[in-house]
Amino acid sequence: MSLLLPMLLFLGFYPGQNTQEQNGNLSPPLITALPGSLVPPKQPVTILCRGPKQAEAYKITRVGSPEPQERKANTVAFPELSPDLVGPYHCSYKIGEDWSPLSNLLYLVMTEAYEKPSLSSMTGTVVAAGENVKLQCFSKVNFEAFILIKNNGSHTFQEQSSTPQDRGAQAIFLLSHVSSVQAGTYRCCGVFNQGPFVWSQPSNQVQLQVKEATDPDATESKHPTAGPPTQTSKEKRLGLLIGVPVASGLLLLLLLLLLLVCCCRKARNNAASKERRLEAAGPTEGQSPFLPQASEAPDPQEVTYCQLTCSVPQQGTAGSPSLVPRQTQTSEYATLALR
Repeated sequence: MSLLLPMLLFLGFYPGQNTQEQNGNLSPPLITALPGSLVPPKQPVTILCRGPKQAEAYKITRVGSPEPQERKANTVAFPELSPDLVGPYHCSYKIGEDWSPLSNLLYLVMTEAYEKPSLSSMTGTVVAAGENVKLQCFSKVNFEAFILIKNNGSHTFQEQSSTPQDRGAQAIFLLSHVSSVQAGTYRCCGVFNQGPFVWSQPSNQVQLQVKEATDPDATESKHPTAGPPTQTSKEKRLGLLIGVPVASGLLLLLLLLLLLVCCCRKARNNAASKERRLEAAGPTEGQSPFLPQASEAPDPQEVTYCQLTCSVPQQGTAGSPSLVPRQTQTSEYATLALR
């Protein structure tokens, strides 16, 4: 038996059949299983059919089995679940002489009947939105098919036929163009075609995280087939190559300016300190305070003073020329310095 039809039935695509007369004015009931539809072996389970308060009788039927008698109670309890009790169930209720439409199908599945497989992600557990994800379910048991289970409050299932792999069997589940809807916890189980509602133990969990793309450039870089690659990263690298030397040059210039300021300030402080020492020493005796100190004057040069007398000779006799000056001129002094 192929698993495709049971899985479609499990997802509610098969409307079910009913040979009893139905009243279109009545709404179909709701059918559920307590504590759930996936039950380990020999564990109790109860099927509940929810109808209106006016309902007078109920029928809870396993598809393929003889139609049961109507009953007042809206529940069917199984103390221990066994392989002969699993499969699809539906129910209806009766008001007066009219029966309601059938409920949706409820599939009762027995789990943990075989050794559990292993589940892994071939593309990683953290992916960007729009990417494809491959989940690999593998077992040493030669299961004929695998069931991928997503736990999102209510179980979602996907069936895949197995292929031989490393003395065992595997199935690869493809999740195309994932979004936040596909994020969640995944497990897988192995099954055989002759018992599609008897599953193996669930595999280990795989937590899939989907990150929504907020930057269009980032999305294009992850999907090169959508267009030419973006140049943003190259421009950023070029900016770093240019910016680092410029920043280093500016820092060096700043250090040089600081060094120059410090040198000028030190020289100014030394000059001020020297002037304060001179003022504290005071001028020497007989020397103007505005003149430099003797210790600071250049070495004195040897000075010679010479008196010059200007005279004009007078005409006299040949025998006794007159040497007396006619008139004495003003004496002038000239300073001669020996170098």
